[in-house]
Amino acid sequence: MSDPIELRNVTKNFGDFRAVDDVSFTVPVGTVCGFLGPNGAGKTTCIRMMLDILRPTSGSISILGTPRALDVRERIGYLPEEKGLYKKMTATAVIAYFAMLKGIAPAVAKKTARELLERYGLGDFQNHKCEALSKGMGQKVQVLASIAHDPDLVILDEPFSGLDPVNQGVMEEVIRDIRARGKTVLFSTHVMSHAERICERIIVIAAGRIVFDGSVERAKALLPTIVRVRGTGAEAALAGLTAVTEALPSSDGREGVLELRLREGADPQELLKIAFEQGVALEVFEVVDPNLHEVFVHLVGEKAREAAFR
Repeated sequence: MSDPIELRNVTKNFGDFRAVDDVSFTVPVGTVCGFLGPNGAGKTTCIRMMLDILRPTSGSISILGTPRALDVRERIGYLPEEKGLYKKMTATAVIAYFAMLKGIAPAVAKKTARELLERYGLGDFQNHKCEALSKGMGQKVQVLASIAHDPDLVILDEPFSGLDPVNQGVMEEVIRDIRARGKTVLFSTHVMSHAERICERIIVIAAGRIVFDGSVERAKALLPTIVRVRGTGAEAALAGLTAVTEALPSSDGREGVLELRLREGADPQELLKIAFEQGVALEVFEVVDPNLHEVFVHLVGEKAREAAFR
């Protein structure tokens, strides 16, 4: 079985501007993959090429085993970056309509629409016109419309945009439920907390090029683990160890706290053991693993600044 998404050496030029530059990646079946990058990185352009809305300048794309996504569009669910609903239609009618466009029988489409609205907290609004819904509710309706036909591949462009924290949690639940049915999800975002919680895999793009492709755990391993310590004799006992690459005042501003950056693979518990053996009375001993936001800034910060002034 071929991977649902496969890009090989894909480039897209708009005149003299290269928006996507020699991009290659695959997304296996049943994976939730975060497609991450700053504004203007090329995420939406890549997605539009996957869906055959744009054609690449060079390179090849395969979606669900075919070079043309339009040939398998009934198996794809898509939420575009630019959101929009038919304002005079009810929430149920909009979802059912998009399901019918993908070949679902009318009665089944309406039943599915009502079930989805009930499951994700909009049951009381199923007969409300879309113009009467809040922005967050409308966003949820549009996402549900993109999955009502139970697609094998779901592509969501900035699905968390405009949602409050509660509805962001609901959106994460939607994505987890899609994965639980064995489907494949690719979603773009520049908010790292969502990707950190629900993705097995992330692809990071900056200035049109892939700068990371792998698991969340492997991404976090790009930055050192930090141990924060405070105690009489702690610096003398720990700062010079081979496991420590750098010892600095703590970045959280606490007086007397030392921040030790560890070499890759170093065990923080070894520092605790040495401190105990050296008789250091520790008042603070904190292990701080890097989060995905810090990794993201490390990977794309400079490229994002350069892109802003291109």
